[in-house]
Amino acid sequence: MRWATAISERPTLDAAVEDAVVALRAELGAEEPDLVLCFVSSHYRAGFATLPQLVRRLLPEALLLGCSAGGVVGGGREVEQRRALSLTAAVLPGVSVRALDLPAEGMPEEDDIAGWRMLVGGEVEPQPHFILLPDPFSCDIDQLCVGLDRAFPDGCKIGGLCSGGRGPGDGALFIGEAVRASGCVGVALSGNIVLDTIVAQGCRPIGTPLVVTRCHDNIIEEVTGGPPVKVLRELYETLPALDRQLMHHSLFLGIEMRSNQVELHQGDFLIRNILGLDPHRGALVVGARVQPWQAVQFHLRDARTSAEDLEQRLVQYRETMGSRRPRGALLFSCLGRGEHLYGRPNHDSEVFQRLIGPVPLGGFFCSGEIGPVGGSTFVHGYTSAFGLFRERHEGDVPRTG
Repeated sequence: MRWATAISERPTLDAAVEDAVVALRAELGAEEPDLVLCFVSSHYRAGFATLPQLVRRLLPEALLLGCSAGGVVGGGREVEQRRALSLTAAVLPGVSVRALDLPAEGMPEEDDIAGWRMLVGGEVEPQPHFILLPDPFSCDIDQLCVGLDRAFPDGCKIGGLCSGGRGPGDGALFIGEAVRASGCVGVALSGNIVLDTIVAQGCRPIGTPLVVTRCHDNIIEEVTGGPPVKVLRELYETLPALDRQLMHHSLFLGIEMRSNQVELHQGDFLIRNILGLDPHRGALVVGARVQPWQAVQFHLRDARTSAEDLEQRLVQYRETMGSRRPRGALLFSCLGRGEHLYGRPNHDSEVFQRLIGPVPLGGFFCSGEIGPVGGSTFVHGYTSAFGLFRERHEGDVPRTG
């Protein structure tokens, strides 16, 4: 297995594709890639319809998967808010690569396991891993994630929502020789391949875990200690000045995802937005359904916390994997990260290279990131989700974190 990645900022799309392919060829030599991922900024919008043919002409054996992007990652760099194209090519011996081209309407229901399995050719062993690129305006992302999780519980899912568009139908999805304006494209990878995932949500907990004692759907009416708004006010009084400031614009709720854990730590929660407060009832409205007796905890996010969380997760991965090193990786990062968050370019890519090593890393800045937390797949915000690819060894299972 071999991976290579490159970025080009040439002024025309055909020149950018040729420029990036030359760099890929220099890395791969005579080997022909089986899969090429292309992430392209909206500055090249006029040429989107011709992109599959441009790639096909230069990389005839590779299946194309890609989308429009608000920023691209590749060649050790992150290019945001300006013209750029990223290509990531993979030589995948012993791996079956199956294209997924899902319309906006007509996806199987969440519990239609047979329907979801038919999309990837029925029963596949070992279960495939997925790279998913949905359109944020037309695809039911929750239905997609839940359906694939139920049909393929042992397969990992990673990806990002296409970006760079100004509204419905304005983005672009690329699969094979087709260009789509809606739905979801992706690939299912099975055989001699393992997909490890790292989801860095970039938050730190404040206060202590609380147990939900009364709730309805996504409304939390009571936790241990009383109404959640009352608990939040009491917590505010105990915090230092900086954290009090962050609470006004960077406060989130973490929801426990593994009910059998005795102790909960940073990263054990699914981070979700707080959508509203009811000061009369003291209730909290959050961006996810909550169950009675589930643990929750308030979290804060800032640049320092995001950087520390990313480093911690990459170090944990490196120490856990030992000599099993990835051959290539993809980064799906939120449009709200990057220079906007850190004040400088290339932050996450540089941290990845420093802690994991010179692994080819491609990707893009998304309108939402797809990755697993607590064994289930979710769409996230303000997150960096990494997919790390390597050969399969006997008894090997993907690592998620």
